[in-house]
Amino acid sequence: IKPWRKLKNMVHWSPCVVSFRKRYPWVQLAGHAGNFKAGDFGRILKKSCSNEQQCLERLASDTLQPYVPAYYGLVEHDGETYIQMEDLLFGFDAPSIMDCKMGVRTYLEEELEKAREQPCLRRDMYDKMVAVDPAAPSPEEHAQQAVLKPRYMQWRETLSSTTTLGFRIEGIKKANGACSTSFKKTRQPEQVVQAIWDFVDRDRHILTSYLGRLKDLRLALEQSDFLKAHEVVGSSLLFVHDQTGLARVWMIDFGKTVPLPAQQTLTHRLPWVEGNREDGYLWGLDNLVAILEKMLSE
Repeated sequence: IKPWRKLKNMVHWSPCVVSFRKRYPWVQLAGHAGNFKAGDFGRILKKSCSNEQQCLERLASDTLQPYVPAYYGLVEHDGETYIQMEDLLFGFDAPSIMDCKMGVRTYLEEELEKAREQPCLRRDMYDKMVAVDPAAPSPEEHAQQAVLKPRYMQWRETLSSTTTLGFRIEGIKKANGACSTSFKKTRQPEQVVQAIWDFVDRDRHILTSYLGRLKDLRLALEQSDFLKAHEVVGSSLLFVHDQTGLARVWMIDFGKTVPLPAQQTLTHRLPWVEGNREDGYLWGLDNLVAILEKMLSE
């Protein structure tokens, strides 16, 4: 066996890599595996992003502290800066995981403005659009075989329950290793219900635990100084449970959570109209709570 091949195999099968994949299946769900590394015992490293770092620092002294990963400062690793945070899967035995993207949009208003200021026809976005729905592009877009980024960004949100319910399921990873991220068109409440029942294996006890945790989170959000002062976009709720019945929910991903201008506050429930910066976070959580309540009442 050639030395380089031996080395490649060693790297591929090193305990760190194997255990990282086993221990952090949600990293693959979130679709940014390259941003994470295993940290010390009970910790995980995520590529540094100043927005996220500032949010985690502020959240450490907010009413939301029990619902976010603990923050342990920045560390250097292989010339890269990483945020060191709590490993949320620590203490779970073969967990099942669901990532729910919260809010009525996953882009900031600034992103929309910037894309309009520098209009650029995107062939890649047209291709993605056609792959999902060949009838989605207009005759003009079909003719140029390209779409503008703002058009694509707004169209994409209408496919899922993001615009209709204020949240969408991004991915589910079951304890048995089954992984699904095919929820782009999961739009109707009954489709969401089906996906959640499947996720919890129809276990009402786990569903009841999740509902209690979501209601506690909603109370904390309504009292949170952090929420009052921030536009929360592209953030997820991470649902984790295992066969012992342990079930928890956390807020994760604050890369696009930005402070509001002084004196401005959001309801996080009013419909978004460009310029008002409303993100629909609490509206989405209200809908999620209502769906779980209905599931348990039936």
